[in-house]
Amino acid sequence: METESEPYVRLATLRQLHRVVADLNTARSLADTLQTVADGIVAGLGYELACVNLVRPDGDLVVAAFAGSAAAEALITGRVGSRASWDRRLSMGEAWGDLRFIPHTEGWVLIEDDVPQWHTDGPEPRFEDEWHPQDRLYAPMYASGGGRELLGVISVDRPRNGRRPGPWGQEALQMYASQAAIAISNARLRANMQRALVRLEREQQALRASEESFRQAFEYAPSGMAIAEMGGDQHGRLLRTNDALCRLLGRPASAMRRYSFADLVHPEDVGTLLRTSAEGGRAEIRLGRRDGSYVWVSLRNSVVADTADGPRFLLTHVEDIEDRKRHELQLAHRASHDALTGLPNSAELRARLSSRLCERPHAAYASDVEALDAAYDSDRTFRGDGFDFDAVGTRPYDHHVHTVAPDGEIDDGTKGLAVLFCDLDGFKSINDRFGHQTGDVVLVEVARRLTTGVRDGDTVARLGGDEFVVLADGLGAADAADLAVRLRNAIILPIRVGGRGVRVGASFGIGWASCGMSVEEVLQSADQRMYIEKRSRSKVHRRAG
Repeated sequence: METESEPYVRLATLRQLHRVVADLNTARSLADTLQTVADGIVAGLGYELACVNLVRPDGDLVVAAFAGSAAAEALITGRVGSRASWDRRLSMGEAWGDLRFIPHTEGWVLIEDDVPQWHTDGPEPRFEDEWHPQDRLYAPMYASGGGRELLGVISVDRPRNGRRPGPWGQEALQMYASQAAIAISNARLRANMQRALVRLEREQQALRASEESFRQAFEYAPSGMAIAEMGGDQHGRLLRTNDALCRLLGRPASAMRRYSFADLVHPEDVGTLLRTSAEGGRAEIRLGRRDGSYVWVSLRNSVVADTADGPRFLLTHVEDIEDRKRHELQLAHRASHDALTGLPNSAELRARLSSRLCERPHAAYASDVEALDAAYDSDRTFRGDGFDFDAVGTRPYDHHVHTVAPDGEIDDGTKGLAVLFCDLDGFKSINDRFGHQTGDVVLVEVARRLTTGVRDGDTVARLGGDEFVVLADGLGAADAADLAVRLRNAIILPIRVGGRGVRVGASFGIGWASCGMSVEEVLQSADQRMYIEKRSRSKVHRRAG
C-alpha cells in the first residue's frame, strides 16, 4: 500500500529528473554533453558513481566520462572495452526493461574480461534487495528510430539508499538513458553542422564543398529540420523542410512552405514560441498535424548566413518528444491521483485548495488601502504583515480574487468555496464481512457517484480510507446543503458486488474555505462538522430505537 509521503517523494524525484534532463540540452559540445550525462546520474538519480561508455566508429566502447570519484576517473577514463565483451554483459543477468542488472552471484565471471571496471568496498548485504559492492547495473543508450543502434552504455554503482532500485528508480534511469541518447545524438549533429557552418563562412570553394555536406545532414537527419526566413515581411516563413519533419506532421513539403511555426503551434503554446530567442533559442511546444492532432516537439534554433554578407536564415532542429511528454504526464498523474479510484489524492487536494487561499495583508483589506497604495507607488518595497511585493511590480490584490465564506448557516447570498467532508458509514463492516476486494469495488462506485453528482470544474478527491472531500465553488449555504443531500442520497443506493447488493451510508460535514485560513484549518473545520452531524444522527437513531 502506498504511504502518504510517497506522492511527495515521486513529485520531488520527477522535478529533479526534469532538471537534470534539461541540463542535457545546455552543453555546447559533445564532450560537455557526455560529462553532463554522467553528472546528472549522480546529481539527480541517487547514485554515487556513474560512467558513460561511448561506442567508437570501430564498434568498441571507450570510457568517455565519469562522475563521483576522482580516483576512479583517473584510473579508467579513456580505456577501451571490446564490443564482444559488452555484448556479453548486455545479454547476462536480469532484464529490467532496457536496463540490465547483473548480480554479484553472476558477475564474478566478468572480472577477467577487458571491459574497464572498478570495484567498491563495502560490507556484505544484510537483506535481499541491499546493493552488493560487486552488483552491476547498465543502461544502454540507443539512437532514435527503429534500428536500435547502440550509442553507448551508462553504468552506475552505489545507490545512496543502499538498495537495488525498485520499479520507480528503474523507470527513472531508463527514461534518463533515453534522453541522454537524444542529447548525445543532438550534440553530434550540432557538431557536424557547426563544422559545416565554419566552412560556409570561408571562401567560395569551401562554401560549395560544404553545401553538399549540409544538404545531406539536413535531408537525412533522423529528426526534423527546417529553414525559415529571418527578418522582413516574411519572417518565420518555412522555406525548406526535411522528410523527417514532413512525416512527423503528416504534411507534404509543398504544403509546409505555406506556413511558419507560428501558424502550426498549439494556441496554448504561442506565448512559449514567441519567447524563444531566434539565436540559440529552445522551446518545448505542440505542433499541429494534418489530421488535427498535436505532437510535442523540442525546437532548437540557430542562425545561418547564405554568404558572409548575404541574407541570414533560421535553422530549426525539431525533435519528437511525444513519448517523453506522455510519460511525464502519466508519472505526474500517478503521483497526484489515487491509484484505486482515479480521484485526486490528498496531496493534490491540498495543492488545489492552497491555490485558492492567501494570507490577507491587514493594511490592504482593513481601512488602510490608501496607505498601501502610497507605499506601492513610492520608490521602495512595501512589506506589510508578512506580505512582500515590489513597488514597481503588480499589486497582488489587483489579480487575486479572495475566497470568502457565507456568514453562518443562514443563506445571506454570499457565494463561496464549499468544502464537503464525506465519511462512509458502515464501510468497515463491509470489509470485515465480504473482504477488501468488495470494499474496493464499493469505494470505486462511491467515487463514481460523487463525480457524477457534482458540476464540471468541481473537485472530488479521496483523502484516504473511506474519506472523500468535495470542493465546490460559487455556492451559498443552501446550495451546499442541497448538494450534500443529493450526494448522500446517491451514495446510499444499493451497490451490486458479485451478485449481492451492499449499502453504505454517508455523513457530510460542510466547511468553507476563506483567505486567511490554512489548508489544514479548512479541512479540520469540515471534518469537525461531519463529526457533529454523525453524532447527531446517531442520537436520533438511538431515540428512534
